[in-house]
Amino acid sequence: MTVIVVAACPVGLRGHLTRWLLEISAGVFVGKVSARVRHLLWIRTVEMVKSGRAIMVFAADNEQGLGFKVHRHEWTPVEIEGLTLMLRPNGNENPHPAGSSDRTEGWSSASRRRRFRAR
Repeated sequence: MTVIVVAACPVGLRGHLTRWLLEISAGVFVGKVSARVRHLLWIRTVEMVKSGRAIMVFAADNEQGLGFKVHRHEWTPVEIEGLTLMLRPNGNENPHPAGSSDRTEGWSSASRRRRFRAR
């Protein structure tokens, strides 16, 4: 069993994946393909995903019975004592360091309403 999840990808990639896998939800593809086809699908996905991201989960011969591949995703697979776990980024860190943010704080319509209601 192979599962590929893509986000912010071109429509052409979704069309290519539907040749081999079933799309059960928007951007979620499931199917049973050989290891060679799975490898070629992943190569094509990485080539076509452009600025989007992709995750593939597949059956593997290990203790967990599955393996992971990720492309341009915040969560990364990490092997700990023979198990592959998904490491997610710490939520306390600011995703936009000082000076690199395109957005200025406090200028949205909602923040202006809150500021004026507090007076």
